[in-house]
Amino acid sequence: MTLSPHLTEWVYSLGQQEQLLAVSAHSDYPLQAAKLPVVADYNGVDIKAIVRLNPDLILAWDGGNKPQDIARLKALGFNVFLSSPRKPADISREIRRLGTQLGVSDAAEAVTRPFDEGLEGLQEQYQQRPFTKVFYYMWAQPLMTIGSAAWANSLLSVCGADTVFSDSPVVYPQVSIQEVIRRQPSFIIAASGRPLSAEKAFWDSHRSVLDTPLIQVNPDITSRFTLRLLPELTRICEALHPA
Repeated sequence: MTLSPHLTEWVYSLGQQEQLLAVSAHSDYPLQAAKLPVVADYNGVDIKAIVRLNPDLILAWDGGNKPQDIARLKALGFNVFLSSPRKPADISREIRRLGTQLGVSDAAEAVTRPFDEGLEGLQEQYQQRPFTKVFYYMWAQPLMTIGSAAWANSLLSVCGADTVFSDSPVVYPQVSIQEVIRRQPSFIIAASGRPLSAEKAFWDSHRSVLDTPLIQVNPDITSRFTLRLLPELTRICEALHPA
């Protein structure tokens, strides 16, 4: 049983999907996962449903699921695997740990090795370059960006880049367009599912004072801690450092 979409993907990556009893809301990759019963969403965990299903193992997100829900499940005697990725390298490390828990260590090693090799290649390629300042945002209204401790900034770091709001004491600060203009980022990254034309239109009236390339990324990939991240991260790095 999984309580976060990224954990659902991990189970599928390990080929253990037949063991899944239920998942969290938004577990939509692979598509088959969306057919499973849902026992968790942004409101919390459905404790009664979990007790009724009585899983042998619950995969939870430490930092995403409510601490009181995790504590309640443990108090009820459930075996809870906690995931807490802080940087991209943690993805493969935790998948291997889960593979050991599920008795499929060889499968975990096989699926994570290409990810590790690709990630190391990106770091070697871009770490020696001067850091590029980036304005990364998830919502336009209100305009929400990232501080230095945000997950997305750990992605930028792999590419030799950093959030232009690295001095923010808040992990996900709300900012004004005027402040973005004042800081003059070298690139703007929109983590948005809206059409690219809509993102461009949002910035069009400011182009005379902020003539900065706009890059769009898939938030369903960049905000989830899964092996699908590597191709998207490669694309980000290449966009931030054009040949």
